[in-house]
Amino acid sequence: MGEKEDIEVAIIGGGIIGIILALGLLRRDIKPKIYERAQGFSEIGAGIGFTVNAERAMESLEHRVLESFRKVATKNKDDWFRYIDAYGTDRNGQPGNGTEELVANLFLGERGMEACRRSDFHRLILDLLPEGCLMYGKKLLSVQDDPSADKVMMKFEDGSAEACDIVIGCDGIKSTVRSVMFGPDAPQPSYTHKYGYRGLLPMDEAVKVVGEDKANNRVMYMGADAHVLSCPVADGAMVNIAAFVTDPNPWVGENGKMTSPATKADAVKAFAGFGPSVRGLISLLPENLDRWAIFDLHDQPVSTFSRGRLCLAGDAAHASAPYHGAGAGYGVEDCLVLAELLAALLNRGLSIPLKEIIPKILAIYNEIRYDRCQALVQSSRIVSEMYEWQHAETRHDIQKFNVDFYARQHRIWDVDIDAMVRSSLESFERIVQ
Repeated sequence: MGEKEDIEVAIIGGGIIGIILALGLLRRDIKPKIYERAQGFSEIGAGIGFTVNAERAMESLEHRVLESFRKVATKNKDDWFRYIDAYGTDRNGQPGNGTEELVANLFLGERGMEACRRSDFHRLILDLLPEGCLMYGKKLLSVQDDPSADKVMMKFEDGSAEACDIVIGCDGIKSTVRSVMFGPDAPQPSYTHKYGYRGLLPMDEAVKVVGEDKANNRVMYMGADAHVLSCPVADGAMVNIAAFVTDPNPWVGENGKMTSPATKADAVKAFAGFGPSVRGLISLLPENLDRWAIFDLHDQPVSTFSRGRLCLAGDAAHASAPYHGAGAGYGVEDCLVLAELLAALLNRGLSIPLKEIIPKILAIYNEIRYDRCQALVQSSRIVSEMYEWQHAETRHDIQKFNVDFYARQHRIWDVDIDAMVRSSLESFERIVQ
């Protein structure tokens, strides 16, 4: 056994997953550097939530991450997720009276699947980073991973160059690291033919249109070709809504943007066929909105999360549509596996050169994470169809919906995080023996 050798980890992207990974590595005495292309972070009003599996991963990775989330997460009034038929016609397509029907009611576990404003959580975990860990204005241009070289070399738009032992792309759905790894044929995100409107509504106004119970809990309002998610945030002062619409047309965004300007009138028109709860929530949106195109990596999945000494995590690896509410949580699971594997390498003090062992370790990461993450990408597409009565196997059948949907959710929630880590470390031991 050799002496411990510092592992120089470069994290590309200073979003939530990049910061969480850095904090997990720091807890294990690995000092990463985060390279963020932006000059600073702006306030993003959208909400973010984490499922119970993600919270278990946070606790194992770095307990302060979970503590930070709990500080800003808003408790639901109870621990049940309501799925409601909220359309203005009955499920046979005949004119209805706007009466809402409870289709499913899933128990989330104690304080399960809470939400917060993304910017609030990002700010808290950002404050946990030590000085000098994150560098702004670092737009990655290229990476040279020469197997014969001791270090990986990175070049940035500002003219600087940096060396490291491993590059981890946490740079989101438009990942530069993914493009570097796969070259001209790199998988590109695809339009899911759904877009969404987002809004933060005052709680008192939301209560007036949907009542105390629905305003203070997590609710999915389902209907033909559209659906709305609502949940309390900001310590119960606001309700976050995400209203999704099926769109048969190709997405046309200016300069490749995944957003386009819209108005409340557009949203009102899209949800005109729904019952009073949904129409009431939509009426509370501001006059000027953004239409958010939903892209994912379903149509062009990456073939692997790692190549050589480069790897991908979070949306850079497996961007999924948001309908399970689990994409960010799977990114946390990625971070835990990477942190545990790199900590095992650090603590083992191997005599094998890092340039030789790191590709093998990243191959283990890919083996552990790939299938589970791809299953989420695929299932997220399907559940959006289930919410909108489009899925051929469930359509309007409540019993079939419940059986199928319960199984899908619990495959996400019930994963054994400790077993995932054990499996990773057992694979590590096999390659170093």
